[in-house]
Amino acid sequence: MPAIIYLFTLTNLIIGTGAFAISGILQPIGTALGVSVAVAGQAITAYALASAFLAPLAMVATGKWPRKRAIMAALGIFLLGTLLCIFSTSFYALLLGRALMGVGAMFSALAAGVAVAIAPPALRARAIALTFMGISLSYAIGVPMGAWLGFAYGWKVPIVVVAACGGLVLLALAFGLPRNIAAPGASFAGLGTAIRHGAIVRVWLRTLLYFLAIFSVFAYVGPVMQALVPMTAQQLSLTLGLFGVSGVVGTFLGGWAADRFGPIAALRVNLGVFTVMMLCVPLTQGHYPLVASMFILWGVAGFSMGAPQQVRLAMLSPSQAPMLLSLNSSMLYLGTALGAAISGALLGTVGFDKLAWVGAPFAFLAYCTLWFDKDMVQVT
Repeated sequence: MPAIIYLFTLTNLIIGTGAFAISGILQPIGTALGVSVAVAGQAITAYALASAFLAPLAMVATGKWPRKRAIMAALGIFLLGTLLCIFSTSFYALLLGRALMGVGAMFSALAAGVAVAIAPPALRARAIALTFMGISLSYAIGVPMGAWLGFAYGWKVPIVVVAACGGLVLLALAFGLPRNIAAPGASFAGLGTAIRHGAIVRVWLRTLLYFLAIFSVFAYVGPVMQALVPMTAQQLSLTLGLFGVSGVVGTFLGGWAADRFGPIAALRVNLGVFTVMMLCVPLTQGHYPLVASMFILWGVAGFSMGAPQQVRLAMLSPSQAPMLLSLNSSMLYLGTALGAAISGALLGTVGFDKLAWVGAPFAFLAYCTLWFDKDMVQVT
């Protein structure tokens, strides 16, 4: 596997930690800034909306740049957003910083496009899985560590750590990335032809529905776990860590299964198990072993979906892979924003312990999109 991909993994670990670590510390954020937990959760929405709508435009704006320059710019914008969050004294300043971080998250799509271009054809699914492994690792390492640091030392401390690590990785990329990388940049040219294919639109719809389902819970995962079983800060960090480890396992399994059985076959299993887990999560209330086990199974099934989705897009239209992957990331973050907003609006009605039932219908609809698809090599 090309060494560049491992550097992408590390960078995505930092980006994923910056993006999602606050989901475990919404309570101290809300207390510090004088807002409710539900309102504090909209910091995730701000990041998600910026990633969904502004990041693709930024990718097109940098589409003709050398890939190294575009990648460095993306990470620079992300780090600028973290600094604004660190020095924020109001919730609105925090939202602006989170939005900048969301724009910088275009790094992940840029890295995925490079991974597709440089990996051997037989290993593309695993290359994409490895590239996005950093996001999964952020759940295993960054989110629980962020929760512990946030509760122990203040909610800004995890963001300071992200900014410091991001600065080091920026230097590593400056020296480690080749100046000339033979990978296409994002553009709107030919996009109209590509998106007229139902198979491509269904991938995006599936991503939207799946992330709407998962972030109806994960946007408030700390309070959700506490509502199911009261935990200390250390127990919560441990449980979030177990969930993250399951996500790492799921990411590997997703890449392997997509290469071995094809993306659609892998997705049928992943989404089927994920939907059942969402229905079962509220039923585990009061039983820590069941809560932990359910989130572990949920993590394996949920994170197994990433690589099959990404490689399917790359297979369907290789020439448009960077833009299609970016728009798939837009669906991911739009689903994240909608999931956080919908569950936040319904908190007073259903409570934290039953938020998984809010997302379960969307998970089932995502599964239904597979009825129309069969594995194929390319449509454009």
